[in-house]
Amino acid sequence: MDQNKFIKAFLFCMFLISAGAAAAEMTPPVKAPFEKLDTYCVNDWWNHAEKIKDNANKIVDVDVPRDEVICFGMYTTEDSVLKLTAQLFPLYPNETRTVRLEFMQDGKWQEAAREEVNDIGWSCLFRIEDWDESKDVRYRLRHGKKAEFEGLIRKDPVNKEEITVASLNCNSNKDRGMRENYVRNLRALDPDLLFFAGDQSYDHREHTAAWLLFGLQFRDVFRDRPCITIPDDHDIGQGNLWGEGGKKALSPAGDHGGYFYDPDYVKMVERCQTSHLPDPYDPTPIKQGIGVYYTELSVGEVSFAIVEDRKFKSGPAKKIPQMGPRPDHVRDTTYDPKTIDLEGLKLLGDRQLKFLNDWADQPAPLKAVLSQTGFCGAATRHGNFKNLLHADLDSNGWPQTGRKKALRVINKAGAVHLAGDQHLTTLVRHGIDEFRDGPFAFVAPAIINTYYHRWWSPADEKPGKNREPNNPLKYTGDYLDGFNNKITMYAYANPYIKNDILKDGFGLIRFDKKDKSVTFECWPRKCDVTKSSAEQMTGWPRTVTRVKTDDGGYDWKIHPIK
Repeated sequence: MDQNKFIKAFLFCMFLISAGAAAAEMTPPVKAPFEKLDTYCVNDWWNHAEKIKDNANKIVDVDVPRDEVICFGMYTTEDSVLKLTAQLFPLYPNETRTVRLEFMQDGKWQEAAREEVNDIGWSCLFRIEDWDESKDVRYRLRHGKKAEFEGLIRKDPVNKEEITVASLNCNSNKDRGMRENYVRNLRALDPDLLFFAGDQSYDHREHTAAWLLFGLQFRDVFRDRPCITIPDDHDIGQGNLWGEGGKKALSPAGDHGGYFYDPDYVKMVERCQTSHLPDPYDPTPIKQGIGVYYTELSVGEVSFAIVEDRKFKSGPAKKIPQMGPRPDHVRDTTYDPKTIDLEGLKLLGDRQLKFLNDWADQPAPLKAVLSQTGFCGAATRHGNFKNLLHADLDSNGWPQTGRKKALRVINKAGAVHLAGDQHLTTLVRHGIDEFRDGPFAFVAPAIINTYYHRWWSPADEKPGKNREPNNPLKYTGDYLDGFNNKITMYAYANPYIKNDILKDGFGLIRFDKKDKSVTFECWPRKCDVTKSSAEQMTGWPRTVTRVKTDDGGYDWKIHPIK
């Protein structure tokens, strides 16, 4: 190497060293209001990123090229209001916090608004009023000189007879890879709405990093259609959540009720995941200043009520005796379920019941309630097949009186229920006073079902009464769950662990406005829907039709198995 080349190489190395030292010494403009949480993305995040850059188990690399700092945008439109969240990777102290929103108008990009990114969670919200929902409009998010993210605000598909919704949940961190199968299949099926029912993150203390990874995995689906995301227990850092109106939990187990981690962390999670949803029905915060997001969204005239089925729910500790090795598990098959359905226990809470009652009175061709988990105990074996579980207090099967209140108002609305959480996909019809007098409910499969497997397999291993004779699944028909709730099982998909058939995947729900019918489809993770050989999980699809009753209410008729 000649002298000039040596000098240039030496100076370049010195520059890199000095630049690295300068970066290490930078002062964060905002100090996180919590400690030992979200360490990938708060305070001097760049030093943390440097320490773990070669760690094969890291969640995601947050120190991205500066022209890639916009991870994604996510939106909904309702009542002529566009709400769009911009999610960024962490920014250095010397970088602008301003994000610009542009729309394509008359063949040119036109700036419409600017917002400042919140250093806690790295998101910002754009709210555009007087939005014309009758047109497709391309949008672009921009930061600095080069970073941008493009997508499409779809027109409201009011002229379509069939509205489709993709339902997903439980994005296990046991597999941090991309989700190419899901992106291909979902784009091929082209749903009008995406619904992620919770547990988008399983990294309890590192939500922002996990949320960024989730965005990388699914952004090519939701960049050009409305998307609902609602956090569940793992998103806010707990194995289970009985929110009990926002009180402070005594432990991460949460069984005394409430939220364990710093309320600013919880608020950050909800801000990132839900601020793009339509305005809440009643925005009054709960305890610790934690917000609410329960609301309604209309897509193609089909009305969706988005509820928070954990936020107001009572915790079991010190209210009922523990009847298993875990506070949420009941193993005592001799207990009387009536003894734990105590006066004063809450499920959805009075505020959400009022919302649902008001929503039920509003006309719409078809309706659905969207929430985190199901209103019964339909997973009878947890963890491994021999681990028989009599009842699960984490499910919405308890408290039973709260369950009945919720199901009655869902019935009043003539709605179906969509949920996730269970790591086990099921299609049931709830019974309130009698079998099959309640709504149909579809719990979609987990996105990645490598975490805590579950099965529907009754203890006596017998088919239920009134079983459809040609149903290919043995354990269908009428059952009482561990809380003595009446359910009729129509379809389920148990995993086969030895054969690596985990029954993960996604749901697709078709709302036919003309026929007043709803079709539930259940697609395996590893299938390719673009091929004619693609098959749904055994027991699906199933179609139900809503009919009027003599008293002005609603009933449902299930179509025969094809």
